[in-house]
Amino acid sequence: MREPSAVFVQRDDDLIEARRDGTWSAAGIDVGWNDGTVEVTADTITRVALRWREPLKPDALILGDAWERSYGDLQWRHQQPERLLPWYFLVHDPATGRTTGAGVEVQPSAFAAWTVDADGFTLWLDLRNGGGPTRLNGRTLTAATVKAFEHGGTPWQTLHAAVATMSSRLPARPEPAPVVGANNWYYAYGENFDEKAVLTDAATIVELADGHPVKPFSVVDDGWYPGGIASGGPWDHGIPGVFDDLAGTAAAIAAIGARPGLWFRPLLVREPGRHASSGPHDKPGRALDPSYPDVLDLVRADLTRFKDWGFELVKHDFSTYDVFGAFGPAMGSRLTDSGWQLHDPSRTTAEIVLAFYRAIRDAAQDVVLIGCNTVGHLAAGLVDVQRTGDDTSGRDWERTRKMGVNTLAFRLPQHGRFFTVDADCVPCTPQTPWELNERFLDLIARSGTALFLSIDPSARTERTDRALRAGIRLALDGGDAGGIEPTNWLVNTTPTQWRSGAGTIQYDWSQPWGVDPISG
Repeated sequence: MREPSAVFVQRDDDLIEARRDGTWSAAGIDVGWNDGTVEVTADTITRVALRWREPLKPDALILGDAWERSYGDLQWRHQQPERLLPWYFLVHDPATGRTTGAGVEVQPSAFAAWTVDADGFTLWLDLRNGGGPTRLNGRTLTAATVKAFEHGGTPWQTLHAAVATMSSRLPARPEPAPVVGANNWYYAYGENFDEKAVLTDAATIVELADGHPVKPFSVVDDGWYPGGIASGGPWDHGIPGVFDDLAGTAAAIAAIGARPGLWFRPLLVREPGRHASSGPHDKPGRALDPSYPDVLDLVRADLTRFKDWGFELVKHDFSTYDVFGAFGPAMGSRLTDSGWQLHDPSRTTAEIVLAFYRAIRDAAQDVVLIGCNTVGHLAAGLVDVQRTGDDTSGRDWERTRKMGVNTLAFRLPQHGRFFTVDADCVPCTPQTPWELNERFLDLIARSGTALFLSIDPSARTERTDRALRAGIRLALDGGDAGGIEPTNWLVNTTPTQWRSGAGTIQYDWSQPWGVDPISG
């Protein structure tokens, strides 16, 4: 990656252009460039912007990523100068077929995003702590390492090469076996289920796996603990009279032949207390601040407890929301509200979130970790499986189409490099059309990505079981040899044409009236 054309720094309210003299300097802030690695030395800092001047073809198509999950919003789009492109971007020239771009290596110490306009592109490094400046106190921070992309192949091949480049320094870690299993969320939605229902789910997935040598998982999702849905910890016991013995529940799932999994929300507690975040939140005083060492100790203890109970998979959820007070689309370019800071103001928010993910990874040891509402570029290499899109639905097909198909199409190249991609559950429920869910099942199974299924016992028929059995076995085999590729992703946010092997499969995701604009 060549050096930027200009560098701008921000300590307080305004961006200031830095002067080049070995390093770029302004307002007591020094920015160094070492073969693409950006180093920042300052007392206090909020942002650094690096600008490259390069004309953009007027009809170019531009693609970016998302802060955490995607929300049906990933797409190739014509020039929109204010469009924020988290982590990386690609530019495709339809006239020449050339695709280029740039991004930052995974696990940076900044929230990094790009903007692209007619005259060039800019990398915005958000170095804040919460909603205020980080007090580096003269420390030199390695903020990010920038990589340029130009593969020479198709846009799909270039995105694969870009993801490989951004993750090339991750330590080698054995990939988990194909991740396939049951998850009760999209028919139970956290309510009115007990251990008997959990064991029925385990028996169902084992039955449908039909003796496959790779064991499926059976995940107990939200709703197993006191306090109500998504209400927070402590995570040391289940609902009295319903889940009195979580170790016994895990053992019973394993005895049926499935691998037990458990959901939790690590940064929320049911009652306000110590170590609370001062940031924006709809549950004041209950979101925990992960810059406190005691909070990381608490999370480590939770992981150790789940492991001791016998759970082989843990899904940790909601942490981005609990840190920033917003989900991805609402984070935008500001990330969070201004005027507040985390307990330790000497580290950037990105550094604190990374330390939190590393604490979970270290405590989990060989437990399979799923990150949900986790920041993909920071979680890469620290979770085994990443929920890359927002929720699908057991009540509204349009949500599954919008969220599930979009995230699989545009983030599939991250699979096997950053983590195992999870486009979320395939529902089998009375409220959603099975003929469309069956197509989604077929696509996920062929992709070799994680396949979780929410199977309402009342929705099972000979037809559903036949398709479920075939899809589960294909997914447990690792999907189609050679993988799949969306062939009309340049012009469709939920691609209908996919290459699989030597052929092309056409999926119709629409209902008879087309797509309902007020659903999903």
